[in-house]
Amino acid sequence: MTPVPPTHRIASLALLAVACAPVTALAQNGRAPLPVVSAESALILDPEGRPLAEKNAEAERAPASLVKLMTLYLAYEDLARGKAGLEEPVAVSHYAALTPRYRMGLRPGESVPLRVLLEGVAIASANDAATALAERLAGDEAAFVERMNAKARDLGLDGTRFANAHGLPDPGQHSTARDLAQLTGRLLTDYPASRLMLGGQTFVYNGRVYARHIPLFNDPGGVQALKTGFTHEAGYNLAVSAWRNGQQFVMIILGARTRTQSFLDAKRLLHWAFAETGLEPPEPLRPQPKKTLRARRTGVRR
Repeated sequence: MTPVPPTHRIASLALLAVACAPVTALAQNGRAPLPVVSAESALILDPEGRPLAEKNAEAERAPASLVKLMTLYLAYEDLARGKAGLEEPVAVSHYAALTPRYRMGLRPGESVPLRVLLEGVAIASANDAATALAERLAGDEAAFVERMNAKARDLGLDGTRFANAHGLPDPGQHSTARDLAQLTGRLLTDYPASRLMLGGQTFVYNGRVYARHIPLFNDPGGVQALKTGFTHEAGYNLAVSAWRNGQQFVMIILGARTRTQSFLDAKRLLHWAFAETGLEPPEPLRPQPKKTLRARRTGVRR
């Protein structure tokens, strides 16, 4: 794939995004139209890790359950170093079992294979599983959070600060679309097994089937790893990685107003990126009212 020249990269989608507009202004030089992105923050990286399009990518926001990407990173790091085993039993503490909000129903005193906790974190986004995993890997959640922040510094995530292992609201916890894209890319590159975990759509624990029904796994094709996140503070967040012709794209959506809107934003942005990089033809152009054609005169293509 021919890299997109720096002068043609999008500095921001913010001035182009009109939430009710069905289409956006055309790009210059006959290139693919820019999509409307209504989320507060968005970023998509090309296969070489360069930004293709972004909106408020440096703005600090509540990451919600995208925090669990770092929890998974440290878990896979310990697995690779032989400090943990996929099938080893992990004792669930009273503290972990009572972690608030969404849980997979872990009970104090039971033992659960570490692999099941990974599935709970990646697929069910279970907060009790994240806490139990943190306690197994670092002794307690506070020590694990120290590891999370140390790893964030190692990875150059300068706009990120972690306060827990699961993503529930905390005034000291924040990240950016750029940092989360970097973290997602490193997780999938450094530990390829995480792609299968984040691409899972079902798993079974204690006789219950946990399933997630996410349209992005089917449209557009190529989405193989995905993590969702939501709190009232954060809105609806997404971290997505998609492959086309063996090339990986990483995308972050932060602060969408609804779950459906987060998926629509992601779908539009992925289709646009595939067309922009020549991996699929652009969608046919449709007429639009003049009032929706808004573009910045400097630094942003129309």
